[in-house]
Amino acid sequence: MNRAETAVSLKRRNNCCQAVLLAFADILPLSEKELSVIGSGFGSGMGCMKATCGALCGASIAAGLLNDTGRPTSMVTRQILSKFEQLCGATICEDLKGVKTGTPLCSCDNCVKNAVIALETVLVL
Repeated sequence: MNRAETAVSLKRRNNCCQAVLLAFADILPLSEKELSVIGSGFGSGMGCMKATCGALCGASIAAGLLNDTGRPTSMVTRQILSKFEQLCGATICEDLKGVKTGTPLCSCDNCVKNAVIALETVLVL
């Protein structure tokens, strides 16, 4: 199973942010418990669906822990955000879920999968 599939599987018992972080637990410098705690407040667009997708937040946190490119992490996360938006159609939870339009752009499972793909693509993991 690749990391994207692992993250989707982890989503069944974690929020989107935690699922992304835990999919990289084997290469991140923190324990699974620490990653779960760090990601706990980022699910559902920071708990209100009005903020950045939790999966994208998880990819950004992981990027900060993994970035050894020599580029500032803010530049790396900008690339991750761009790739995620290209794959999902938006970055804000309520837009992704179609709260105002009634038409979801991307399921939570696909957001989690695409966040992992974006991180792996940008950091070439």
